[in-house]
Amino acid sequence: MTISKGCAFLMDMGTGKTITTIAVAGTLFENGSISRMLVVSPKSIVTVWEQEFEKFAAYPYTAAVLDGDSGKKADTIRHMNGSGLQVVIVNYESCWRLESEIVRWEPELIVCDESSKIKNPQAKCSKALHRLGRLSRFNLILTGTPITNSPLDFFSQYKFLDESIFDGSFYSFRGKYAILGGFQNHQIVGYKHLNELVEKAHSIAYRIRIEEAVELPEFVEEIRPVKLERKAQQIYDGIDKDSFAELMGGEVLARNVLTRLLRLSQVTGGFIRDDTNEIVEAVSRAKLEALEDILDSCMDEDKKLVVFARFIPEIDAISAMLRKKGIGYALIKGDVTDRAEQVERFQTDPDTRVFIGQLQTTGMGLTLTAASVCVYYSLDFSFANYEQSRARIRRIGQTKRGIYIHLVCKDTIDETVMAALKKKANVASLLVDDYKQLIGG
Repeated sequence: MTISKGCAFLMDMGTGKTITTIAVAGTLFENGSISRMLVVSPKSIVTVWEQEFEKFAAYPYTAAVLDGDSGKKADTIRHMNGSGLQVVIVNYESCWRLESEIVRWEPELIVCDESSKIKNPQAKCSKALHRLGRLSRFNLILTGTPITNSPLDFFSQYKFLDESIFDGSFYSFRGKYAILGGFQNHQIVGYKHLNELVEKAHSIAYRIRIEEAVELPEFVEEIRPVKLERKAQQIYDGIDKDSFAELMGGEVLARNVLTRLLRLSQVTGGFIRDDTNEIVEAVSRAKLEALEDILDSCMDEDKKLVVFARFIPEIDAISAMLRKKGIGYALIKGDVTDRAEQVERFQTDPDTRVFIGQLQTTGMGLTLTAASVCVYYSLDFSFANYEQSRARIRRIGQTKRGIYIHLVCKDTIDETVMAALKKKANVASLLVDDYKQLIGG
């Protein structure tokens, strides 16, 4: 019996790919099989891995997220030290640029999260991971959907995993499983031997669909940490300090505190307004990039999703992204009058994949059960609004298991608001007595 060096965790969003991987890594570490682990993920998920290790790793480890410029990232790899399993977490774009440093570091386990990012065998990152995958002792890919366009999407991901499963040549692989025709016989017009392809792919795969994960709650909760860009964090910190100084120097009124909290929340959503409240300046794309990664996964898994956001500039940015990607969406915000039509289109039209709702105007009375994923891009300070919005998706008529995802900027008011809402507290009612915990704390 031949044992593969690779394994594919073909697990839907919300079924525990990360915790399963952390458990596998711990087992390999404790039996002496590995001491260094490389995790490659989309940019918006690198901090998720750091958080999940803190939460679930019941064994000694030292984790480093590669951040900063290329020199700083390379220096972090070169100086990795500490006890336990050494874990380096890097995004796909940086991975191929740091290939030589990674080779010298010699990871024994390499994990590709959302591995459809390397489905193109000609991409620079894919080629780099093919080379790295040959050098490591064990490899894992994590994805709910290894196939997004055609069965040939398996090739590049499995070449990284274990190129003995399929021929190492894409042209040989294509010749075996694709039917060519069209102009000069170079176009794929069909597929063949798919039973064999599926059998080989699943020989090293573990598959979970969220509908089959009966041990999970009907809706899974996820808080996805988002890191503001350096400049955006500096802007946030400046407003935070100014707000605290101003409140300490004058009479503390709930109205004043709310105004300051509003400005801080606007920054985490990516926008600030000038003193006249007219001109909007974009200061961050961190949440938008995180949402795009979630969106891509949902489109690959053929899921509809609802996005709740608080501020109009956020909604406009989300809408612009969807138009650029050619994804149909419905929208309700303050000035939208055909609300019933927007809901009906989302519920019944298969090409309307996303519903965008302004939190304050979409919280009550709507049925959005076509969605199985709900993303909170931003939140206000009302527990009632939060609970009402959650009930739009999980209500009578919902037949799917699903997930609530909260985008929460690290070291910002987002964390405080999320914690308060989880305790079923109304943030607004805590303002006067506890404003020091919310501003400048």
